[in-house]
Amino acid sequence: MSPALSLTAIGVVVLATIGIGLFGLRISRTTSDFYVASRAVTPRWNASAISGEYLSAASFLGVAGLVLVNGADMLWFSVGYTVGYLMLLVLVAAPLRRSGAYTLPDFAETRFESAAVRRICAGLVVGIGTLYLLPQLQGAGLAVQTVTGAPAHVGAAVVAVIVVINVAAGGMRSITFVQAFQYWLKLTALAMPIFVILMLWNQPVGVLDSLQGAAAEWAEPMSRAGGRDHPLYATYSLLLALCFGTMGLPHVLVRFYTNPDGRAARRTTVVVLALLGVFYLFPPMYAILGRTFAPDLVTEGGDTVVLELPGRVFPGTTGDLLGALVAAGAFAAFLSTSSGLTVAIAGVIDQDLLRSRLHRWSGGDYVAVNSFRIASLLAMIIPYLAFTATGALSLADTVGLAFALAASTFCPLLVLGIWWRRMSTTGAAAGLVVGGIAASAAALVNVIGAPQGGWPRALIGQPAAWSMPLAFITVIVVSRLTPHRIPAGTARSMVRLHTPEAVNVDRGPGVLHNRPAGVSARLSDAD
Repeated sequence: MSPALSLTAIGVVVLATIGIGLFGLRISRTTSDFYVASRAVTPRWNASAISGEYLSAASFLGVAGLVLVNGADMLWFSVGYTVGYLMLLVLVAAPLRRSGAYTLPDFAETRFESAAVRRICAGLVVGIGTLYLLPQLQGAGLAVQTVTGAPAHVGAAVVAVIVVINVAAGGMRSITFVQAFQYWLKLTALAMPIFVILMLWNQPVGVLDSLQGAAAEWAEPMSRAGGRDHPLYATYSLLLALCFGTMGLPHVLVRFYTNPDGRAARRTTVVVLALLGVFYLFPPMYAILGRTFAPDLVTEGGDTVVLELPGRVFPGTTGDLLGALVAAGAFAAFLSTSSGLTVAIAGVIDQDLLRSRLHRWSGGDYVAVNSFRIASLLAMIIPYLAFTATGALSLADTVGLAFALAASTFCPLLVLGIWWRRMSTTGAAAGLVVGGIAASAAALVNVIGAPQGGWPRALIGQPAAWSMPLAFITVIVVSRLTPHRIPAGTARSMVRLHTPEAVNVDRGPGVLHNRPAGVSARLSDAD
């Protein structure tokens, strides 16, 4: 791998990202532009942007590494990442868009008429977003270290700076263009080396023989994977986290607020399923080829197999060029996902911490936009300072913990809040607290030092199978015990969530209904 070519490719991606972001700045002027791109993003464009931000370091680098080390069992990561959008399509996509909210805390406050529930949601958005940002920074550091030998913190710093510039410059409208471009770059960067390896291998049957030899053994774990405890439980728990955690990821949900209506949100999700399905065909192929050409990477966790495989197969110029392309795609993965997460976290920090204070001195879109820019800086500083704490975990494992936390908190809130009219405010708060504490404790133990073996290791390593049901049960039981705390506007909220936009229903200024007395409206743009 040529460091000069790889750095050049990364530089081109960075410049393209900044250039596209500055183009978005030219048309981003209002609060609605910064938060939801004025709710005017078409399904195909939005689907490319969603796929761009969703395919993170765990998808681009981590899945191939896990399959290389652990064999066919890790294909469930690709399945779960994709099926999560099917769950989102069926259960929450259209109703969430019809809610008219700008952020998850907005939805929670207006559905349950409680500022306390909003504050809990705000804290969870920051927590989940930070946990998900850590592997992006870790992956950026790994990529730069692999191609140049520079310290890991250099790559993380580059991603942090570029993301803050883009998000602060143009908000959601700006990064929509950036993320759509980056999806197609990532797909090209991942697919092209595979096609070239299969077409240009210098021995006519070399690749076929290698693939046949690898195919006989690739499904089985290699030596380092022997430590997995209770694999059946771990697989089901992982699937639960990925399938139901997707609907609780703040950077994914905020994208559905940018669609014009609920029908467009559903169409967007269908296109996303197709785009993700195509992308996830390729990481397992890197793992299979890695068993033949780079088996030594197993001892390092396998996360660099995508970056190093082209150079292992083609030691000369061809390998250098393909390696540079892959490095560019990997960097695009870190930038796009980090941008989406930063927008989601910044929106919450802005609305719940900064806006009320800045409005003491002035008002209007000017102050709203500038407070959002300050929030975007804060949203990146927190995870950057904490990014060294996840060094012991693989990229996909760290992301899996973020999915488990989302599945244990926002999934019950959204599914029951949208479909069960007897859910009470107290039940919503209790479910968020219980699920959040359970999944957060597991994530913290994993970061500090997971148990060495047995059921404790399995339960802590993959907590979704017990933390998510615990949260659902808590919501149902507490809601049954507190029927007097069911929001007074529940019936009206349900009508608005489930009535198609073609029916003339007054949806109010970006909210489900008027806020309770004493709670100020954060945003005033018409839906």
